[in-house]
Amino acid sequence: MTNITQLRLSEHVKVDHDRLDALYSEMEHTTAEDMVCRAMEELALRMAQCDRLYRASDFDGLCKASRSLIAIADQIGVTVMARVARDVADCAKSQNPVPLAATLARLMRTGEESLTAIWNLQDVTI
Repeated sequence: MTNITQLRLSEHVKVDHDRLDALYSEMEHTTAEDMVCRAMEELALRMAQCDRLYRASDFDGLCKASRSLIAIADQIGVTVMARVARDVADCAKSQNPVPLAATLARLMRTGEESLTAIWNLQDVTI
């Protein structure tokens, strides 16, 4: 066999603009902007933590870390990431390695795409 097909996985994510609008209307613009930036940083750190915990086979820790992603992602309107983090927590709890590996890989993809989507909103007035 000489034909090799390479799959290019990508995730379609979107930002819940209504959630962000509500966040910005609840507080001063600069305060909301700071909170969104801190949330993005925290999401990136916790995604890295999830990866480390998975590689260490710390499924309880991975479950806790992925659950912590849910609230942060929901807070800034990246609901797809929150849903995938919930799936990772469920798989970590069951300790089934195949779906856990797949959902964690999806979390990394959706996380990166979600962070990029929020970052790209910097040029857009909210």
